[in-house]
Amino acid sequence: CVCCFDTAISAMLSGDRPAGFAASAMRASTLARTALISEGVSMGSATVLAALARRLNRDAGAPPVPALYFFTDPERTPNPLAAAARLPRGSAVVYRHFGTSNRARIARSLATICRRHGLFLLIAADPELARRVGAAGVHWPERLLPARREGAGFVTASAHCQSAVARAARFGVDACVLGPVFKTASASGNFPLGLFRASQLARTSGVPVIALGGLNATNARPLAGRGFAGLAAVEALSGH
Repeated sequence: CVCCFDTAISAMLSGDRPAGFAASAMRASTLARTALISEGVSMGSATVLAALARRLNRDAGAPPVPALYFFTDPERTPNPLAAAARLPRGSAVVYRHFGTSNRARIARSLATICRRHGLFLLIAADPELARRVGAAGVHWPERLLPARREGAGFVTASAHCQSAVARAARFGVDACVLGPVFKTASASGNFPLGLFRASQLARTSGVPVIALGGLNATNARPLAGRGFAGLAAVEALSGH
């Protein structure tokens, strides 16, 4: 695409065009190249993470849970709809925009995208909204996990320590999202578990564990063979 665009620009510049037109055309070429490269990097990151997530899931015994999870964030994922549309089929989207005025509207739009692209939509801490938009289930932050599980659907819960993992397992989650594994920009400010400690918790959890926290297409590779059933990311899958 970049080559075709540059060829067209070169043809225009070679003719008798005003200098101002030539400058505008060159700026357009630069912007197009930057946008295409950025999109390629975003798609490449999602592809690499999806392949690694599938490997983790297989190595963990292939539990019947999504292997790749995209967590939305009001600050760090400004366009969750576009990011969701780029995810590979079978991935999960965890919608976490707490307190935003357009939360229900975005949730409905995400539900449409997820149905169209074969994705699992989980609504954070809001079973009623999940029911209204036809989501696949609910994700519970650690501090909001109820005393007992009620209703059908797919359920995940976050955990940041051994006791939280054990509580999520007793609750009956389908998967536990453990983190942060590495340093992250999350507002929660939890201290990183580190790869060794996170792996210990994943191996002894009794439920499928999804790694979260500071992961990207480079540093997620050492997760392989350490007991994780998949991985989750925020910025690395947002395309931002």
